[in-house]
Amino acid sequence: MSDTVSVGVTVTFLRMIAPPVEPAPALPPDAEVVHVAHCSVSFYRYLYNTVGADYVWWLRRTVPDQQLARLLSSPAVAIYALYQNGEPAGFYELDSARWPVVNLGYFGLLPHAVGTGMGSAFLRHAVDFVWRARPHAMTVNTCTADHPRALPGYLRAGFKVTREEFERWDIPTSLGLKIPPRLILG
Repeated sequence: MSDTVSVGVTVTFLRMIAPPVEPAPALPPDAEVVHVAHCSVSFYRYLYNTVGADYVWWLRRTVPDQQLARLLSSPAVAIYALYQNGEPAGFYELDSARWPVVNLGYFGLLPHAVGTGMGSAFLRHAVDFVWRARPHAMTVNTCTADHPRALPGYLRAGFKVTREEFERWDIPTSLGLKIPPRLILG
């Protein structure tokens, strides 16, 4: 029995070279975005694992706590959590290590917030926050394992596709992820 599952995904890389000009959609009045200035490993894992459970987010699950703590404490990495009625509803992670390009490393909603209409406003919060710092560009990537509305959402927000690549991931079965059969390679 293999200790990995081979998965095939198409990764789409996107870039935005100017801020959007249209007005941003508003978050609901009971929602707010909070900068998690000193994000703990346990809170990050809660956000990452919960948001990514249905979308085969696996890479950060394999990172040891000490290494993840170093990443989270980097001045180039920023974590923002979306709260609705005081409860976490999503998060995004920004990486400015390649300044003046900022990468939206992770973005997503917790399962109870998917389909509520907050995704576009939350994504726009991330985009607007980044452009206030006047970078040259903002990047993000998504793949065929992500929510089907991810790519259309990034395009609506103003990102443009720069390239697509097929990737094979050998995911440890010990992670216990639910992998859609359509992604499993024969």
